[in-house]
Amino acid sequence: MIDLYYWPTPNGLKLKLFLEESGLPYRTIDVDIGKGQQFEPAFLAIAPNNRIPAMIDHAPADGGPPVSLFESGAMLLYLAEKTGRLLPSDMRARTEVLQWLFWQMAGLGPMAGQNGHFNIYAPEKVPYAIERYEKETARLYGVLDRRLADREFIAGDYSIADIACYPWIVPHESHHQNLDDFPNLKRWFEAIGARPATKRAYEGVPARRAPLTDHERRVLFGQTSATRSH
Repeated sequence: MIDLYYWPTPNGLKLKLFLEESGLPYRTIDVDIGKGQQFEPAFLAIAPNNRIPAMIDHAPADGGPPVSLFESGAMLLYLAEKTGRLLPSDMRARTEVLQWLFWQMAGLGPMAGQNGHFNIYAPEKVPYAIERYEKETARLYGVLDRRLADREFIAGDYSIADIACYPWIVPHESHHQNLDDFPNLKRWFEAIGARPATKRAYEGVPARRAPLTDHERRVLFGQTSATRSH
């Protein structure tokens, strides 16, 4: 059994996508980040960076005690290796997948995240920041669109690279990106959205998030090095 500590953010949804695709038994344990539950000691014990998702595998492959993980990319890699699914065993094909997994972690996620922050959550509009991150998001969409010009999925077969990237494309409208400008990306996005596992993972997830309260804004964006429980 996998315990998935979760909130329906793009990074949280990556893990639900994998678990639904793989059929691994799991349960979700909600961590309401707007209420500050990510700062509770029990959660920090497995996720010292106070970010979701995190997980505990109660049946690791080595038969030893439970394994806890944080960081969504590390979790996808762990689960792919555990199950032998969605990550090729061939060295060259595996390298392709891992390159794009790390591309998402280092580029697409952070840049689209900043885009969303300054477009949706920032208390005041900062034109330079909005333009900066919208352009960088568009550049990354272009990279992915060109990659998909001659292949169905990012690294050939459907893999953890696709699972990592898809949730960061879902909020494209909020990030002021038009998928019609990226036809290969749009085709890929629609194909993944039609998968039964994707539909199950996104069941009940709102298309748009409600505006943040002042308290939620302080919890999410007011942290310093002195992390504390709320």
